[in-house]
Amino acid sequence: MHIKWNALAQTAGVSFGITVAVVAVFALGILALSRREAALTARREAAGPNAPVAGGRLALAGAYACFAVCGAAVLYGLSLIANK
Repeated sequence: MHIKWNALAQTAGVSFGITVAVVAVFALGILALSRREAALTARREAAGPNAPVAGGRLALAGAYACFAVCGAAVLYGLSLIANK
């Protein structure tokens, strides 16, 4: 039995890199949601208890985009596994 160490190292490196990238993108999505909530809370406190508060659409769209990228990466990985 012969092990191709170079191929094993490349596979481990790519797997680690993709994992770190997906976790970082997910963390950016969580950060965007957190910043949106903080901004909305500050607007609520400044406007008063009964005033309507809107905004944060860009942060929400960014968060959804980050989560969509993570979901696409997971689905792609599952498709690679399922096709074997």
